[in-house]
Amino acid sequence: MEDLQILENLERYVSGEMTQQEKIAFEELRKTDPHVDQLAVEHAYFLHELDRYSALKNYRHSLHEVENKMVDEGLIAQPQIKGTEKVVYLWKRYRRYIAVAACIAALISFISTGIVVNYAKTSGNQNYELLVNKINQTNNEISKLKRSTLINNVPAARRTEPTVGYRGTGFLIDGKGYLVTNAHVVETMRSVYVENNKGEYFSATTIYLDKNSDLAVLKIKDSSFKTYTYLPYSIKKTTSELGEQIFTLGFPKSEVVYGEGYLSANSGNNGDSTAYQLSIPANPGNSGGPVVNSNGEVIGIITGKDTKADGVVYAIKSKNIFNLIDEAKQADTTNNLKIKVPTGNGLRGLNRVQQVKKMEDFVFMVVGN
Repeated sequence: MEDLQILENLERYVSGEMTQQEKIAFEELRKTDPHVDQLAVEHAYFLHELDRYSALKNYRHSLHEVENKMVDEGLIAQPQIKGTEKVVYLWKRYRRYIAVAACIAALISFISTGIVVNYAKTSGNQNYELLVNKINQTNNEISKLKRSTLINNVPAARRTEPTVGYRGTGFLIDGKGYLVTNAHVVETMRSVYVENNKGEYFSATTIYLDKNSDLAVLKIKDSSFKTYTYLPYSIKKTTSELGEQIFTLGFPKSEVVYGEGYLSANSGNNGDSTAYQLSIPANPGNSGGPVVNSNGEVIGIITGKDTKADGVVYAIKSKNIFNLIDEAKQADTTNNLKIKVPTGNGLRGLNRVQQVKKMEDFVFMVVGN
């Protein structure tokens, strides 16, 4: 399909001129064709900028109308100024009011952006599913989970079975016991536990949660947890490339599960610019799992999938982890929060089996009720 034809279809899609069948077909095309999806994102941005320009012109027109009305009513004198001097005059005379208006507009824009981004993560696609696993307490798999957490070298005084209602995934971002996971994994948990690939479980607490980015920072509080001086991976700050080969580790069941695929779009559900679209297998329980490239860099965090499109999975971009940590530090009233993001390159140059073997020690099952 030519770009011009795609843009024509985009116009019909945005304006609501498509039939329901055409709309479904176009949305399926976006999911399967990264080029079409990227054009859709760029076109949406272009339309947004047009609307912004129109609003600015209307605002300027309103200023002139207000000035003319005040002159007519004798509240101000007609300034005898021409050309650029008039702009300077108006700025000096009304800059206080303009500054207030600009601050209000900026605040509204900031709040609206957060709402729109958060809404975009799950809206516009009725098939979007968050990948947290709600667990039936009578499930045999949970009985195995509880037994596995209790048969390791855990002191007798600590052998209390955690009540498990939800399961997701998290991974270390600091060897001192700080993990990142999705906000939707832990937001309803009254108590949080994490379990490593050896079956050892530890109590943890949520120290910061941001629903807008759908990310949360956990801290292992258990004295039996042995800290790590080195994490063999890094967190990528920049956007990754289309087609990049990736893998993920997570806990859709009571043992760590490996999945591999590639980055299929640089935006997530409904054009969400804070996320990626991936072509990779994922199931409930994978939420919060790391997405790792061949260089051993974490590029994203698994969050959801499209239930009607095979292998279409969404992941929050890893650069949002840095924003999350900054926000957590600002919210910390004790000023004691010290998180050192890993910069290791211990996975670079290894084959995939070796990378997974080194990485899985730092990926945890997150459970709670």
